[in-house]
Amino acid sequence: MPITLSDIRQAAERINPLIHRTPVLTSETLNRKSGAQLFFKCENFQRAGAFKMRGAANAVLSLSDTDRVKGVATHSSGNHGQALAKAAQSVGIPAYIVMPRTAPEVKKRAVAEYGAEIIFCEPTLQAREDTLNQVIDRTGATFVHPYNNEQVITGQATAALELIEDTVDLDVVMAPVGGGGLLSGTALSTHYLLPQAEVIAGEPVGADDAYRSLQAGRIIPSEQPDTIADGLLTSLGDKTFPIIQEYVKEIITVSDEEIVSAMRLIWERMKIIIEPSCAVPLAALLKRSDNFSGKRVGIILTGGNVDLASLPFA
Repeated sequence: MPITLSDIRQAAERINPLIHRTPVLTSETLNRKSGAQLFFKCENFQRAGAFKMRGAANAVLSLSDTDRVKGVATHSSGNHGQALAKAAQSVGIPAYIVMPRTAPEVKKRAVAEYGAEIIFCEPTLQAREDTLNQVIDRTGATFVHPYNNEQVITGQATAALELIEDTVDLDVVMAPVGGGGLLSGTALSTHYLLPQAEVIAGEPVGADDAYRSLQAGRIIPSEQPDTIADGLLTSLGDKTFPIIQEYVKEIITVSDEEIVSAMRLIWERMKIIIEPSCAVPLAALLKRSDNFSGKRVGIILTGGNVDLASLPFA
């Protein structure tokens, strides 16, 4: 295993000045509704509004002095771009963020406010990659992949590290899956620190490439995903997939209707703001509540960068 527990602990220490140690919240109402004891790791309270700050900070702080001068670049529909922009701003280096023109306005504004240069492109993976290559050729910046990067995975693993440290004897740890950076990191931290616990992911039915990839035993790329969970549209990478294949027990797919219902529950019952992608694990748990009955379940709430002008339940 290329990423060790020591790597994760070192990353936690490295990024500590740039991140919040987010709280773990509970809800008696959601416990009753689910039949389980739920512990929510609130990365929606993280700097830049999402867990992505952890991986971005670890990647930026791991750069050599020579590479720092040239800055960092990535392509992102929102949260990773915001996080990388914020991490770069925190250490005074340039950031170049390629964003699809269809990205949520709230995420475009945040990237700009963090001082990054935004380069817009068409909303296809090919356009994102082509535009990014042009930016790197122009600037010499280091590409920080949104998820298929060991420093990013190691940084994301610190969320589950904290969750496990701040709770007792979890039976299950849950996270959503898009490209798999958070899920693979979560799986590693759980494997090292809580080996008896199961790692279970939630994924939208309209972007179920990770579910299909696990079934097939190989990466099946995401093609024309269609889901309200805009943070979970990407395909697994060659660094994230083997970890998920080894250490994730199951991926449960959920409909957009189930995602919106879970999102609304958290807004109404916990009084906190989360985005649709963030609600996917709770939606998965509620869909299969019999499987979780009586268990202690840690759920990583991934982010709160939601466009308040277009709420799905307004």
